[in-house]
Amino acid sequence: MAELGAIFFGLVIGWITYGTLRRRQAATGTGLSELAAVVAAVGGGLVAALVGVPAVFGGYAVGLAVGFFGYLVLVAVMPDSKWTGD
Repeated sequence: MAELGAIFFGLVIGWITYGTLRRRQAATGTGLSELAAVVAAVGGGLVAALVGVPAVFGGYAVGLAVGFFGYLVLVAVMPDSKWTGD
């Protein structure tokens, strides 16, 4: 169950991180949301690593990658989707 939770948590953080970085291209200057996305991704990995079970950190890393690149694929396939936040 811990591995599944880590995967879903990583998916959510990956989705949020990519969405934040994508919207960053249109904005000027640095914002608090970009910093929060990076802190969330690093903090999630730290928490997963502190659990001490390698499969949990592995699940988090896979979930983070799938969420990050899944957002990219969704934007490429459905650019006007309400799920992309635009």
